[in-house]
Amino acid sequence: MSNTPTLPDNLRCMGAICGDVIGSYYEFHRIKRKNFPLFPKSARPTDDSVMTVANMLWLTDPLQHPLVNCMHLLGHRYPQAGYGKKFSTWLALGDTQPYSSYGNGSAMRVSPVAWIGQSLEDVLELARQSAAVTHNHPEGIKGAQATATAIFLARTGHSKEDIRYHIERNFHYNLSRLLDDIRPSYGFHSSCQDSVPEAIICFLEGTDYEDTVRNAVSLGGDADTQASIAGAIAEAFYNGVPDNILAQTWSLLPNDMQDIILRFSNMISPKSGSQTERAVIIG
Repeated sequence: MSNTPTLPDNLRCMGAICGDVIGSYYEFHRIKRKNFPLFPKSARPTDDSVMTVANMLWLTDPLQHPLVNCMHLLGHRYPQAGYGKKFSTWLALGDTQPYSSYGNGSAMRVSPVAWIGQSLEDVLELARQSAAVTHNHPEGIKGAQATATAIFLARTGHSKEDIRYHIERNFHYNLSRLLDDIRPSYGFHSSCQDSVPEAIICFLEGTDYEDTVRNAVSLGGDADTQASIAGAIAEAFYNGVPDNILAQTWSLLPNDMQDIILRFSNMISPKSGSQTERAVIIG
């Protein structure tokens, strides 16, 4: 008899959360190889997952659930999720003003906007709003918008070369490097500018969802966040997360987070993309 948890139907927008859980152990036990256990005993959802779910809650009803309120609600409900120092202070003070961060927290939580936006313009504006609650520095907004753009292009049928070209042209990230060249000297970086491009490269070099996440962890950097970013793009490109990874992650999420994810999954439209839309975006 299988011990694999039963998965709900129509479960989507889980790529970032699965990447976060897989990378959680390796943020503090950094490795430079791709052969590692996906779910060590201490694997868990961290602040990346909590704030991704906060974005989902916001997007289910923005008027009833302002994003700043959602972030405080979930942040206080899960105070030990591993937030950065500035964000922890922001939460503790009940602050509602941004603090000009350019950290990769803006990129780790942004994936839901790429699933609900109906155009690239929508996605860019929603990504700006998602980031600006705390990360209103231009680099913080840029990291969120680049990540959301990559997810949106992936889910609307664009090729990896299309995605690379668009991100390089519009966000000026250098995506021409190879992971084999980056990995040896790469360390822990929490800024958008020093971690988001590398996470996107992990997706570009990946062969499937799991390989993409293994790429991100193997950099030996901010493993959970980079696996979140890369995993979110890979889910959109490969049309889902493998069931074994999805089931293991789902079993580690608390019930209230599961409920919000299901509500969000049920409201987003099916994956679509047309040749006309592609020409408008890339041309």
